[in-house]
Amino acid sequence: MPTRLCRLSAAAIVATLLAALAVLLAPASPAAAHNALRAATPAQDSRLTAPPTQITLEFLQNLSPSFTTIVLTDAGQRKIPTGEPVVAGATGTVTISQPLANGTYTVAYRVVSADGHPVQGSYSFTVADPTASSAPDETATDAASPASASPAASSHRSGGPSPMLLAAGGIAVVAAIAGAMVARRRRNAP
Repeated sequence: MPTRLCRLSAAAIVATLLAALAVLLAPASPAAAHNALRAATPAQDSRLTAPPTQITLEFLQNLSPSFTTIVLTDAGQRKIPTGEPVVAGATGTVTISQPLANGTYTVAYRVVSADGHPVQGSYSFTVADPTASSAPDETATDAASPASASPAASSHRSGGPSPMLLAAGGIAVVAAIAGAMVARRRRNAP
């Protein structure tokens, strides 16, 4: 009978290790309760031949008008005047108050999920109107640091497993290894 118990414990340990490994290697997806950006106009990394007059962000869940913020900045990180966000269901829209010159712009947003957690992010787009010229101060900023907008935008995007998921997976692996060691000691005990 003890041999059968050892085999059963070993099988349970192997199953636990495989489950922990699956959790660590599974691609992370947004939590069901958290909101996420579904679509944007202008789109991320788009190159527009005419400046937009509005920015529209569509999310997975309905937005709260009180807790929705959409900010537009230029390449020099100066805030571009926009109207207050207009929220309709899962969509938030701001109207741009002045025509945009050629250059790179960043859209930053912050909304609150149904579970009360804030969700924020940013992305950039470029206006390259062939009939317009760049603003003088933006041209120097764009030429000096064209890559600076991209890392800032990408730092807000989530990719890969979250630290909490990695910690939980690590704890599961350690617990499985400890269980295997205890089972081995019991098996080898007289």
